[in-house]
This record gives sequence, structure tokens and C-alpha cells, in this order.
Amino acid sequence: MSDLGFHHRFVAGAPNGDGLTLLLLHGTGADESDLIPVGQALAPDAALLSPRGKVLENGMPRFFRRLAEGVFDLEDLKLRTDELAEFVIHAAQKYDLRTGRILAVGYSNGANIASSLMLTHPHVLTGGVLFRPMVSVKPVTPPDLRGSKILLAAGRRDPIVSPGETERLSELLTEAGATVSTHWHNGGHALGRDDIDAAAKWIAAWRASETARRAQSTNT
Repeated sequence: MSDLGFHHRFVAGAPNGDGLTLLLLHGTGADESDLIPVGQALAPDAALLSPRGKVLENGMPRFFRRLAEGVFDLEDLKLRTDELAEFVIHAAQKYDLRTGRILAVGYSNGANIASSLMLTHPHVLTGGVLFRPMVSVKPVTPPDLRGSKILLAAGRRDPIVSPGETERLSELLTEAGATVSTHWHNGGHALGRDDIDAAAKWIAAWRASETARRAQSTNT
């Protein structure tokens, strides 16, 4: 589909599910279909919303421009993050998504714009799984991310994202009030089976905690 401002794919969730939606954000050179199998592995009954990045780098889709490896075009990042926020808001209306149950699942460039989205539009997402993320933006005023839960999945031998970069992002999100967990993969930038397993376990725990929270609020 090409409406709502992004080429994208939408896969409806199971009718008897709990209304979870995974916002799938691909890495450089992929497209809106790339992370569909990952989303289905992480939460088979969840709805999947997967946009294609609108920036081309040597013909390869990305979500925002960079000036060099690890050096981001911050003006373009802000523009593209704002566009993505509008897309998610409008998609939630179009597809009747529960806005309090949208988690990002981003890889590399997709993980970086996901963290930018959380830090600059904190009410659009309720958390997410960020595979191989870097610090993309540092807001002048930290947002209120209390109640948000985030899993960072990093590679100990990643030649692109150092362990220190992951730790800095964890500190930034934690300072904003988010609950941050980290999974360390023993390899590099590519995803391993352990990354998928850890993310699936994390999402299952997130769903269980949300169910318990809703039950408690109903009983009080």
C-alpha cells in the first residue's frame, strides 16, 4: 500500500488477541516486507504495521539520511521522525489499532528512528525492541517515558555499534523514565536466533505485565 504517506504493509492481528501491534522498522537496503517474518516469530497473533523508509542511499531504502557511517543528518532525522509519527497516528485510525499497545520492532537504521520517535514523540509508542541501535538524538528537554519498556539487543562484536554506544542509549532512555533491558548477542551486527528468542520472551513478559496492570486498575 502507498497511502498514509508511506509504502507499507499491514497484517491484521488475531481476532481473539489482545490488540498488540508491532511497528516494524527495517534496516538499510530492506523494505516493508523484510521484517514481517520477524514480527510473526515474535508475536504470531499481533497486528503488523511495516512502512518502507522514504530515503534512498545508493538506491537502498532508509528512514533518514546520514552523512557518513554513524554520522546522522539531524535535520533530516527530525523531519523523517515527525513524518513517521504522523504515519503511526493515522494508521492507528485507519486500521483501528489500540494506540496504547503499539510496540516498535526496529533493526539498525529502523531501530535508530524508533529511538528518535520515542524520545521526540513519547506518546506514539508504548515501548519496543531495538536491534543494534545507536543514539540518534539527544533532546534538550528529556521526554516523559515513564511506563515505557524497551529492550535493546546489541552485538558484543558489532563493528558498527560499540557496546558503549548501546550503554549510552540505555542511560538516555532510563533518564527519561523508561524501563530498559539489554540483551547481548555474542556476534556482530547481524541478528542471531538468540536475539529473536530474547525479543519474543520480552514481548510475552510485556504482554503479561500489561494484562496484570489492566486487571489491577479494573479492580481498584
